[in-house]
Amino acid sequence: MTAVKDSVHDYISLDPVAAELVDTPEFQRLRHIKQLSTVRLVYPSASHTRFEHSLGVYHLASQALSHLDIGGDRAAHVRAAALLHDIGHGPYGHQTEDLIRRRTGRDHDEVGHLLDGTRVGDVLETHGLSPSRVADIVAGEGPVGQLVSGELDVDRMDYLVRDAHHTGVPYGTIDHGRLVRELRYRDEKLVLAEGNVQTAESLLLARALMNGTVYRHHVSRIAGAMLERASERLLEDGLPIGEFVRMADHDLLVALGERVPELGRRIESRNLYKRAVWASLDSVPTDVTELDYEATRSVEREIAAVADVPQESVIVDAPPRPRIKESRSRVVVDGVVRRLEDASELVGALRSAERSQWRLGVYAPEAVRDEVAAAAVDVLDVPIHVTTTR
Repeated sequence: MTAVKDSVHDYISLDPVAAELVDTPEFQRLRHIKQLSTVRLVYPSASHTRFEHSLGVYHLASQALSHLDIGGDRAAHVRAAALLHDIGHGPYGHQTEDLIRRRTGRDHDEVGHLLDGTRVGDVLETHGLSPSRVADIVAGEGPVGQLVSGELDVDRMDYLVRDAHHTGVPYGTIDHGRLVRELRYRDEKLVLAEGNVQTAESLLLARALMNGTVYRHHVSRIAGAMLERASERLLEDGLPIGEFVRMADHDLLVALGERVPELGRRIESRNLYKRAVWASLDSVPTDVTELDYEATRSVEREIAAVADVPQESVIVDAPPRPRIKESRSRVVVDGVVRRLEDASELVGALRSAERSQWRLGVYAPEAVRDEVAAAAVDVLDVPIHVTTTR
């Protein structure tokens, strides 16, 4: 076994398959994909990578398999999937995920094409593992797939505690040791054993607190929206999507600085757009909260025309309506498997909190912020009292 020192889990022991997979180009690329992408513009110490996160997920999956008494070939496939679950991410991770999906029709957890005819696939087959079966587990298929991608997955357990550790905030700290030990299978569904409603609630609460303070921080949202628009223009300028998808973070930043300099250089120097509108969910018309990609671009053009500014000076950021995936976690209560949302009064309170934290953002360069704010209020029918100049 190969031992790797980790900042969160101390020593992680890699089995022979994992040790070989780590040395493949596809996995080594994850050293250059930051776990929290633009969040590091807010929290300077959040410079950890998807490489170390993937090792952590592998570690927790190995522990869970042991507690669940799953071994042999089945466990070997799960460990490989846990290690490889993020190799499908593009540069800046989730920040470019929607763009890649629109261009390729694939999500980051669809990794079959990265296992077919690659060094990763060769390593798996050499050790008697099926690349297609590993890809299915990464996508969350089957009972063991829930362990890698589901409401109680080890991916979430690792990134919450790791992100909290590296940002320096206490909100994502969870008892992942207990979570792993209390996992059970009931009717091929992954659940938490009896007496663990509070354990499940802790996962839910940690995610909700991290959303508000880290993942959805307004500076990160502005930078992420700018990055997505700049990346769209890079592709429109002729960069092949296949090349874009396999870029590392620094590759993309260099390309943007050279080919989309007005946005790329702003992102690199943290000279970001400002909030022209920052509106709560209850203040925004329903049709605005449901804008798709094309409709959002159309609204941006309309706001720019009304404000008499260049189109690239307006970015509309309308996130999906709040939802709490973890509320569907299953926990055994009085011998019966129940969804957490049915067993916990805390879920309702957190849903209300998520709604109250939702914001529609309209961003613009500081020099034209007031003009864009006035135009956005007119075009989007958002009351002016919900705008902000900071």
